[in-house]
Amino acid sequence: MTPRSRTNQLLYQATLLLDVPAGEDEHAQARRMAVEEGSLALAELVLQSLLREVTEHAHLERHDWRELLGPEGAGIAELQRLRELAARPDSWLAWLIGKLEALHSSDVVARRATGAARGLIAVGSGAALGDELRDCLDDAKAEIAALRETSEEW
Repeated sequence: MTPRSRTNQLLYQATLLLDVPAGEDEHAQARRMAVEEGSLALAELVLQSLLREVTEHAHLERHDWRELLGPEGAGIAELQRLRELAARPDSWLAWLIGKLEALHSSDVVARRATGAARGLIAVGSGAALGDELRDCLDDAKAEIAALRETSEEW
């Protein structure tokens, strides 16, 4: 499988996973949270695969997103473009990186739906992780197309 095909496959799978119904039993919330965090984990694989794809011409030994998107990462135009995108707090990549860092920590990324437990005060954003992730993946698709075009020029 080519790096481009793998990126497409992972992106499709991450989006597809978000469509899995949570059900209506006593495990519905936990199932929804598992689906959201599973899709987020796949989104990390999408990012990794994308970096491998757009840096293929540079024959890099490693493709860890933390390294490549960090300040010490390779001086490749596509990586610089992604670093600049990651530095913008309102970008899909900045959102994704923040969620991935939380996923790798002891923080809980997927939250219980508000109003699920009586007597508790819910604080947090109104959008579910799945909805935000779906928007992130949609924005990523557009960026991937542009990065591929730039990478193909090499």
